[in-house]
Amino acid sequence: MKQEVRRTVQQTAENVPPTQRVSVSIHASDPISRAGVLSQLRQYPEIVLADHARKDRGQVALLLAGTVDDAILTHLRGLVHTDGVRVVLVVDRMREADLLDVAGCGVTSIVWRREATPARLLRAVLAAHRGDGDLPGDLLGTLLARMGRLRGDTPDPAGIAAVGMAPREVDILRLVADGLDTAEIAVKLAYSERTVKNALHNLSSRLQLRNRAHAVAYALRAGYI
Repeated sequence: MKQEVRRTVQQTAENVPPTQRVSVSIHASDPISRAGVLSQLRQYPEIVLADHARKDRGQVALLLAGTVDDAILTHLRGLVHTDGVRVVLVVDRMREADLLDVAGCGVTSIVWRREATPARLLRAVLAAHRGDGDLPGDLLGTLLARMGRLRGDTPDPAGIAAVGMAPREVDILRLVADGLDTAEIAVKLAYSERTVKNALHNLSSRLQLRNRAHAVAYALRAGYI
């Protein structure tokens, strides 16, 4: 039976032009989880698995994580901004406050690990490759509600389309405006210096701001600080 399935997949793959196949690299700290995802995606003729040994980046990177922390955000930014690939984040759990951070890294496709069936992963990979968004329904609702609250609390200044800032970003920018450096902000807010730097980097990337002074000026004009 397994041989018949393999033969069918192979025959189907031969009918899919190479130009229509998506090269996917799998990133996971747990080799067992990585092997499981490889097994799930290998059955689809639309997918070509990147050669991990040769550090092939692929067109889409699928990153498995338990939670979203500074290390994961750094990894996401590296994949998107340095390697230039689209990313699907498969995660166990995520706080509401993490959503804007992940979006600021350029990630638009997220899958709960508990929902990561082969068909669900395929859909997310193809959506990421097209540049489309693909979020779980509960995360999409949370994101829309969060953006709505941010917009509702902040009047749009004339000629400027306000883009939501996370409360953490606003707190940091207030201290930047007061003249504090990264180390002083970290102490004041009980964050690590990396967290402060990551928050400012995400904000600058998302809003296309050139530097800290530009970020403070934008926040002032938008009514955040």
